[in-house]
Amino acid sequence: MKKNYHIAIAVISLSLVSACIPRGAQDSRIKSNSSNPQLESDDIVTQEVDWSAASVNRNANEVIAGEYTVKRGDTLSGIAVKTGSPQNEIASANALEEPFTLRVGQILQIPSGTYHRVSSGETGIAIARAYSVPWSEIVALNDLQAPYILRVGQRLKLPTAGSPSLAARGNTATSNKSPEEWAENFDLGIDDIVTGGSPALPPKTTDTSLSEAVATPSGFDSQFIYPLRGTLLSRFGSKGGGIVNDGINIAGAQGASIGAAADGVVVYSGNQIEVFGGLILVDHGEGWVTAYGHVGQINVKRGQKVKAGQNIGQVGQTGYVDRPQLHFEIRKDRKPVDPLTKLPNN
Repeated sequence: MKKNYHIAIAVISLSLVSACIPRGAQDSRIKSNSSNPQLESDDIVTQEVDWSAASVNRNANEVIAGEYTVKRGDTLSGIAVKTGSPQNEIASANALEEPFTLRVGQILQIPSGTYHRVSSGETGIAIARAYSVPWSEIVALNDLQAPYILRVGQRLKLPTAGSPSLAARGNTATSNKSPEEWAENFDLGIDDIVTGGSPALPPKTTDTSLSEAVATPSGFDSQFIYPLRGTLLSRFGSKGGGIVNDGINIAGAQGASIGAAADGVVVYSGNQIEVFGGLILVDHGEGWVTAYGHVGQINVKRGQKVKAGQNIGQVGQTGYVDRPQLHFEIRKDRKPVDPLTKLPNN
């Protein structure tokens, strides 16, 4: 499976020098970590979001390209329901602009495609896993934009059998394989959590309460502080031979406090990316997100507001490392940025 996004990982050698697994390697499979991070107290309960393929109603419908003649009383939304092709796809194929005025007898081109209808509680990650395609492909194919909120009833276009990710699999939308079988080799990265980790909201609502979608902060000035002080084990960037680190790795004592690098809202806290072990993601607004990996004890929950320097967890040895440390990333508009260019010099 070719991935359009990458996550950074570090495996520490006995000489304190980190080596990162090559991009595209089997480093981000969803598995149970043998050292599950625990919450600090029973007063903090991690909000569960279902990313399992089994939670998805695999209702994908294939639409054959054709024509539709507009009848009296037709609306574009009604035609979309009749044909199974999303309204925006029909509008694009016919160069229609809002308010989508139609005339009786007008012939509309109906584009082909395979579409999944989003059901209540489904997340983008779970939908991608159910059809065994990278979530990043679905994001690109549907031109999804921040804050990447799905709506119940929304039709998502799926990659067809001709796409690189499906070429060796056939059409998963019509396959008899179970969601669990298709999801067996599904890769999950930080970008997927940021863009596809929230459950679908009800249709025609502006409610983005933290019980469903995490509210995005605004007005961030892109000023960060160190989440942990310690020996730098691995720097940002290419290490040669296809090996890349999307962040930095900082040595720390087991149980040392990890502070939020800036004010923000926690969008993920858990251990579903095995390579990172305990992982926390904080959204700071304006497209800025920070990631904290190898956390031994997680002290925050999804949807919780945090302040710069606030304790969010403790240094651990979870994930693919052999000594306590913190893997730290800064991302802007989903792209990794060298943290050392954004952190204080002293």
